[in-house]
Amino acid sequence: MTKYAFFGGEFVPIEKAKVSIMTHALHYGTGCFEGIRAYWNEEEEQLFIFRMREHYERFQRSHRILMISLPYSVDDFCQMTVELLRREKFTRDAYIRPLAYKATEAIGVRLHDLEDAFALFAVPFGKYIGEEGCKACVSSWRRMDDSIAPPRGKITGVYINSALAKTEAVLDGYDEAIMLNQDGHVSEGSGENICIVRDGRIITPPVTDNILEGITLATLMQLARDELGIEAVERPIDHSELYIAEEAFYTGTAAEITPIVEIDHRLVGDGKIGPIVSKLRALFFDVVRGKVEKYRSWCTPVY
Repeated sequence: MTKYAFFGGEFVPIEKAKVSIMTHALHYGTGCFEGIRAYWNEEEEQLFIFRMREHYERFQRSHRILMISLPYSVDDFCQMTVELLRREKFTRDAYIRPLAYKATEAIGVRLHDLEDAFALFAVPFGKYIGEEGCKACVSSWRRMDDSIAPPRGKITGVYINSALAKTEAVLDGYDEAIMLNQDGHVSEGSGENICIVRDGRIITPPVTDNILEGITLATLMQLARDELGIEAVERPIDHSELYIAEEAFYTGTAAEITPIVEIDHRLVGDGKIGPIVSKLRALFFDVVRGKVEKYRSWCTPVY
């Protein structure tokens, strides 16, 4: 249960972290956020925040896109986050949500001459999508192009694009969507990066295909290359390649590494979790819980 938030420049009970219905960000989507995971290590009785600094560096890049200026450094954000989790006393996996937004209570579409604010809270969090593999469909909604709104930032208003695709998929009987970009190339899921496996190589779309520059994605690509000896490349992926992939998976802070076992009623491989995804997932969960000394620096202890 969530008890606290950082709001209005201080830690307050979560029920006091409220905004007015006149808040600019509520009306116009003028905010940005991050999603950060913390993992409980039962053997050490320790909670580890995974790649926290990299998330806050991306958070600041989103600020620049939206002309948001806050009086906090990356170090400040990290210290606040550790303090928040200590107050919460979580002894299970958690999800951390920093939020920066235009807080002025006013009508009018713009980014300039508005007050900026910051809030932070965390919630206990388990699996985002089914662990044993999900069924996906190619969405009728195209991924928003960078010339329209910046997909490389976690901008609140941009996520209506994702919400439309996700609901379409679920109401049609699938677990998740796959969005194409304006050129018809595979972009990403509603809230996850996507990878396929062909000829034993992991392939993921390049940042120029309107994807979020994923931290978990970068982590998995590095682990695949350095620890498993698997080639991992960025290149455009055609729609039809989804149907002939040997394996496929979503990856992201919430999704972690989620196997895709079916796309548009076609089995991926034999319709089961493949060997590359299995190896990568096992390694990933050891890394995020601080069990691999080489990557321990990615894990910030809370207690």
